[in-house]
Amino acid sequence: MAKPRYRDVKQGRVKIEQKEDNKIDFVTKGDYFKAVLTDSFMLLMPIMYLVFYIVYGSREEFAKHWQEGDLYILIGLIIVESLFLIIKGQTPGMRAFQIKLISLYTKKEPAPWLIIVRQILAKIVFLSFTWIVIFFRKDNRNLHDIILHTALVYDKNHS
Repeated sequence: MAKPRYRDVKQGRVKIEQKEDNKIDFVTKGDYFKAVLTDSFMLLMPIMYLVFYIVYGSREEFAKHWQEGDLYILIGLIIVESLFLIIKGQTPGMRAFQIKLISLYTKKEPAPWLIIVRQILAKIVFLSFTWIVIFFRKDNRNLHDIILHTALVYDKNHS
């Protein structure tokens, strides 16, 4: 089929059919931040409790060794989030807002090693304030998702 002429399309005589198969429904900034906030309460708070009272015995002991304690909390959060993403495909916050993580190459769940690297990069991006990138992109992807070619999309299977 010949390519339609511009003036015919402009005047409405010819309709252009667009493929909807390759369209990716990226997550909005609002839903992304709500999912992160939900995960921070559902996952981070129990990890903090364990580090405060099981590892150090009290908040006062934690305060004496806060840098080491923060590292324990960060490593624990990376491990727990990675396990949720590898086993279930979603963290609790992502599940609440019907969000899933995909690889843009395969349009399926990423490999376990990619999930672990993504979670490590996500924490580095958060701590270095380069998460601001999300506000300048139309697809709402963050720096760690851009680097690893992953994306958070809406999950059509879970309603």
